[in-house]
Order: sequence, then C-alpha cells, then structure tokens
Amino acid sequence: MTSRSYTARTEEETIALGARLAAGWTRPCVALLIGNLGAGKTTLAKGIAEGLGAARAEDVSSPTFPLIHEYGGTGEVLHIDLYRLDTAAEVESLGLDEVFGRGAVVLLEWAERFPELMPEERIEIRIEPQPDESRLICVTELP
Repeated sequence: MTSRSYTARTEEETIALGARLAAGWTRPCVALLIGNLGAGKTTLAKGIAEGLGAARAEDVSSPTFPLIHEYGGTGEVLHIDLYRLDTAAEVESLGLDEVFGRGAVVLLEWAERFPELMPEERIEIRIEPQPDESRLICVTELP
C-alpha cells in the first residue's frame, strides 16, 4: 500500500493535481473519490479526465443525476456518482462488473458506502477541506 498527501489551495491547483495523478495511472484503473459534499471530488475528476486526454476540464460535470458520464471517444474515463443510490442492489444494477472490465479509468464518487462492491485493487483519494479553504488530498493505492 502506497500513500501520498497533497495540498491544493485553489480549484485550478486541484485540477492540475488531478492531471498529474492521472499521468501515472495505467488502464484499467478504479479510483474512489472520497469526501463530503463540496469537497472537490468533481473538480479533481476534471483534472483526471483532462490529464488522460479524455475531456477538457470545463466539459466534465458531476454525474449525480445521470449517474454515469463517459469521456473520451471510447469511454476512456467513466465518472460514476453513487450518491443517490441507497442499496448494494441498486449499485449492482449499474453493471459495475462490466464497467470495471472495460479497460477504462473508472472514477467513483460515494463508492466508500459500498466497499463490498469495490475491487480490491484500487486507488482511494480522500479530499478534506481545511479551515484555510485549501484541500488536503490523500492518495492511497491498494493493495
């Protein structure tokens, strides 16, 4: 298990960090974006998608209502939000096994609520707002 911590003071720094992180990832890859509402999960996803060349940061938005956004010509990045789902059965109905098998980078918001459905090999990114308005971003690669 490898862990690293970063501080981002602005939205731009968060996007830039996402792009830097993504540069070191190989596909397939599952990353859990963990943090409270407004922590900056989607902002980090913007940088990841841009860093992978799948979308411009300004084209990435929260998938809260459609649940899944695909970026890149062949769905190179899948951005999934599980916030509105309450049970493991609802999450399973999304076909996560198929999603994980697509060879894409899969970004999951609120997935920590369903740890039993997550692959053992994954990246967990915890985003914690700080009193000075910055974000502490802790990245852990499992196992």
